[in-house]
Amino acid sequence: MTRRLISTGSIFEKNFGYSRAVVEGDLVYVSGTTGYDYAMMTMPEDAAEQTRNIFKTIANVLHEAGSSMAHIVRAQYFVTDRNYCEPVLGVCGEVLGDIRPAAGIYVVAGLLKPEMKVEIEVTARVKS
Repeated sequence: MTRRLISTGSIFEKNFGYSRAVVEGDLVYVSGTTGYDYAMMTMPEDAAEQTRNIFKTIANVLHEAGSSMAHIVRAQYFVTDRNYCEPVLGVCGEVLGDIRPAAGIYVVAGLLKPEMKVEIEVTARVKS
């Protein structure tokens, strides 16, 4: 079984010793992803916009891994304030409403940087 590491080129991956995603067998494990626009290294203020950026990053990573958003089987959402739950879950419904992975949302004390309001991890199957 081969293991393949996928990177978005983010400085965080190299500096903090992780991969954006790991493909192992027929599964793709996507690391916790925050709302940065990695091309500009900017972060929107709005939690829903951060979530949209997150799903753009995840979609690109899954494509590179030989998968797609339609193959997501598990999603975990982390927010830093319970008031972000509805806006974040609204975007999740837009993006994953037909896919309906097993999922959970968790309100956490904080993320790595104060501007980070949302972080999402997913697991997907590689396309057969």
